[in-house]
Amino acid sequence: MQNSGYFDSPWPGEDAGPARLQTAPLTCALNIEAGASLQATSRRTQMSTMTVLGAPGEVFLLTHSVLRSHLGFSTSATVSLIDPITLKTIRQSIPLSGGPMWPGGMAVHANGSLIVVYGRYAHKLDRQCNLLKSYLLPIQEAYNSFVVLGNGLIVTKNLSDSTQAQLTTLHPESFKSACNDVICPEASIARLSAIDNTVYVVGVSRVWRYHWHEASQRLVRDTTWQCHYLQNASQSYAWDMVIDGDNGWLMDNGQHNYKMSMLGAGQNKAANRLIRISLKQSDSFQTWPVSGLPFGSITNPPLVDVARRIVVGFDSANQHLNAWRIIAKPDLADSTDSSDVQLEDLWHLPEMGTASHLLLFPSSGELCVNDYKRFNEQVVVMDIETGHEKSRVSTGGWMQGVVFPSTGWHNDFYWCSMDRLTRVFKLAPNN
Repeated sequence: MQNSGYFDSPWPGEDAGPARLQTAPLTCALNIEAGASLQATSRRTQMSTMTVLGAPGEVFLLTHSVLRSHLGFSTSATVSLIDPITLKTIRQSIPLSGGPMWPGGMAVHANGSLIVVYGRYAHKLDRQCNLLKSYLLPIQEAYNSFVVLGNGLIVTKNLSDSTQAQLTTLHPESFKSACNDVICPEASIARLSAIDNTVYVVGVSRVWRYHWHEASQRLVRDTTWQCHYLQNASQSYAWDMVIDGDNGWLMDNGQHNYKMSMLGAGQNKAANRLIRISLKQSDSFQTWPVSGLPFGSITNPPLVDVARRIVVGFDSANQHLNAWRIIAKPDLADSTDSSDVQLEDLWHLPEMGTASHLLLFPSSGELCVNDYKRFNEQVVVMDIETGHEKSRVSTGGWMQGVVFPSTGWHNDFYWCSMDRLTRVFKLAPNN
């Protein structure tokens, strides 16, 4: 589900693209066989958020500073071109203006430039990490990343649980506003998702969408589609939504007090839920408990293996990782009511400290997750069909990763965990 607005690389933006499938191309795999194990190369970082891939061999790292704006200081972001094997910095941008602190986002645009949204600014850089243009975003709040539409336009929004979300659309060449900003119906914590030229916004209680209208050159709200996912529910807001082509998948009860980790960080007594929303008919949605335990919480999306029809969810606060088989009833294949989909328990792993965005190698069925215990983060590669653990390795990180992994260029992958960047690769038997 490659979006034409992104550069043609194995991982041009967070979650591998705006549908947030967190899935590598079929040509990438670890293929961990019996007797093989994982090995890691790691370096200390200051608040690393993500890596993305450009042209062959290019790996870009986004980091940001830690001084908090409420103490009277503005924070900034930095983009680095790093060595794909050693992780050493090759080139680095100047500090990029930011403001309020929140992990931002980065992507390689189809036009070849790097786009960064951090704090209250959007930035455009060349792939030598030179700053080309900046844009001051309208609201004095942190903006949590962006999506690139199929037509190349860049859409971003502020992060808040009280201020109404405001969509700003930028033209990738002029880096100026492409249309009037759009005020959304309510505040939004989650990051945006998109398919082609349609943007999905997960608000604090509802999900809605906007289509780019070419004739009027603006984003237009789809008034026929809105899902009130917290209606008659006691959970708190949801985070990012994954789009599998037919459905949107997300998890709620996202209010938490993460500091070093998500362990025990839930702030709402309810159990967190996995939610499916039909993209055809928004009032067709279903929910399932993840662990069923009180004070369940997450800060990230589930993962959907489209080919195997598997969805993976987690309860980070209570350390549970679950997988279900997605079953569509054949006699209702064309239906859009709430009975279209049922989930069959596939496997369940308690005591698994998973909180980060995930990563799937679809050709091998290898699922990459993190497992955190106090001051010790490990990355685990498992079989998505069975939950069987193939191998694990320590990142050396003291904090639990809640941000973005990516694939690499050598059948490897990178794991960001705020205080650490780690390259994970396979060590063959007898090595």
